[in-house]
Amino acid sequence: MFDLIAFDADDTLWHNESLYKMGRARYVELLAKYKPQGSIDEQLDEVQIRNLRYYGYGVKNFVLSLIETSIKLTGGRITADDIQCLIDLSKEMIAAEVRLFDGAEKVVAKLSSSFSLMLITKGDLLHQRSKIDRSGLRKHFQHIEIVSDKTRDAYKEILDRHNVEASRFLMIGNSLRSDILPVVELGAWAVYVPYELTWSHEEIDPAQDVRHRYVEAEHLGRIPEVIEKLAKRSGL
Repeated sequence: MFDLIAFDADDTLWHNESLYKMGRARYVELLAKYKPQGSIDEQLDEVQIRNLRYYGYGVKNFVLSLIETSIKLTGGRITADDIQCLIDLSKEMIAAEVRLFDGAEKVVAKLSSSFSLMLITKGDLLHQRSKIDRSGLRKHFQHIEIVSDKTRDAYKEILDRHNVEASRFLMIGNSLRSDILPVVELGAWAVYVPYELTWSHEEIDPAQDVRHRYVEAEHLGRIPEVIEKLAKRSGL
């Protein structure tokens, strides 16, 4: 069937976006006393997306963007104590428990007995390594790839380095923008496992001509069944 099956990590195998939701709630509460001008969420999204080119994805970008947005929304009135609170928030998020989704380890362990598995995640190298180690799932993956962004070129570089043809590669993830579309545009296959919490930046409407190259699964427990369906569709 497939020569290589890859999983996304954050919000596919374990909870991640819920931490950012908690961080945003704490941030809104902290800024309330300054009576900020404008929408906090809109301003933060704008700054965070603009800062991707400097800090990449992850907690570092998030908290530095919180600080930058705070200075803008408060007209520079935010205190050093409150900036320290945001720094403490970043450390809390980085050290947070890695909470696996129900059935994650069971599915990964089952697939690892029949397929070569890879974990492909994006973000800060040290933080992602720490989460992978603490998840207890590393033993099930033959390959680990931590990238700054999940683009078509990034996936192509990974496949070329591992000598895998795109048509025999399957990616499993929760983000259409990062896990699904770049892969299917290369001629590979994908399984989309939606998560209830998704950063607006990751939301995208796929073109009609690529929809046949991926299948949606309601939860991780359906992955083995969906893989069989995709294998028949692809003719592998």
